Amino acid sequence: MADPPLTPREAVAAMRIHAPTERNPKLSRFLENANANDKLKARWHMQQVTATRMDMNDHSWVHLQIVLNRALHLFRLLHRAGLESSMEKDFDLSHKDAEVVIAGGCLLHDLGMSIHRIDHEVYSLHLAADLLPELLGNVYEEPERTVVAAEITHAIIGHRKGGRPLTLEAGIVRVADALDMEQGRSRVAFETSLPNIHSLSAAAIDEVRIVPGSERAVRVEVAMNNSAGVFQLDELMATKLRGSGLEPHVELIARIDAEHEKRLLKVYQI
Repeated sequence: MADPPLTPREAVAAMRIHAPTERNPKLSRFLENANANDKLKARWHMQQVTATRMDMNDHSWVHLQIVLNRALHLFRLLHRAGLESSMEKDFDLSHKDAEVVIAGGCLLHDLGMSIHRIDHEVYSLHLAADLLPELLGNVYEEPERTVVAAEITHAIIGHRKGGRPLTLEAGIVRVADALDMEQGRSRVAFETSLPNIHSLSAAAIDEVRIVPGSERAVRVEVAMNNSAGVFQLDELMATKLRGSGLEPHVELIARIDAEHEKRLLKVYQI
């Protein structure tokens, strides 16, 4: 007999987002606000309920935490390599403000899944607009608060298929969303519970590493146990990278390590 489902209160109580803030007090306060906001956490819970009803992959707070940590790591490597964030370039603010924008985009980008998968990116905008005054309340004063909220919502809409990020921060959120693909955690929705190219490809991804690159600022290394993982990378990672604005700065390398096939495969590089 299956265990009974968690009550909403139990589900919310289990959620806590962790990420390295690296002496960024604004990011620390933003994450504290998110962790203290039961309304936000209830939306996270409903995201996963919708995903479960549709037999989809994980869209819970666990996915959001993975995306957040990968996005911050990606941004910090790019920034150390000399790339300027949009918060610095357009508003004479700091890279620490860019980290708040990235965190907001990561934690709020799938809110619309609490309503429906179809057009969830647009629904996320409206739900985020309702929550952002509380989440940014003790982090910024006006008019900076509205500017940061606008940049967060831009990052949210930029993660959709065919989205066109206009900022470094939005491009990072878009790519980081795709980087949650280890050990079956595919971002490409399974169309059926039966084995198919989606499920086989997702199962082929063993590890994703984000490291400083040699030819480009960042190198994404993907370890696969089967060449079926190439489908996952082409349908997901390459699609998200294209149009993100990060193409000149990120190289994607896939390594296949299996007894029956050992080779280094460059899957996507501009």
